[in-house]
Amino acid sequence: MTSENATAKKTTSTFNMSCEVSCKIHASAETIWALLTDAERFPQWNSTVTSIGGKIALGETLELRVPAAPKRVFKPKVTAFEANRSMVWSDGFAPMFKGVRTYTLSPNDDGSVTFHMAEVFTGMMLPMIKGSLPDFAPSFEAYARDLKRAAERSS
Repeated sequence: MTSENATAKKTTSTFNMSCEVSCKIHASAETIWALLTDAERFPQWNSTVTSIGGKIALGETLELRVPAAPKRVFKPKVTAFEANRSMVWSDGFAPMFKGVRTYTLSPNDDGSVTFHMAEVFTGMMLPMIKGSLPDFAPSFEAYARDLKRAAERSS
């Protein structure tokens, strides 16, 4: 699934829905990580995010606004954080409805880094609300392209 271009993959079942994207970025993990963890500058490089309030750090709760849902504020909590390698944001309440977004950076032999982002939605309410959720593939692809562009420009 890793390529120069980011193409999202979606899967769905009754109580599980996911979307993921990967791409190869010709920049260091540190450069990419700096972009992923700077809440204030996030909207400057990422067209899929209007604003992020809070600090992107382990245990912190963020206030995230996105153009796709301008009147809504998402409040994911950073539940895992390994600098320059991986991070997890979680929102919702299991077993009813929960979304978990995982970011992973994997170094490649050629000095590039593979960026991978996946979001998994689960819960008993998912079958009832699945139809009202947007198609995440276009925004995941834009997110990966924006990150690649910003990181490679910074290198």
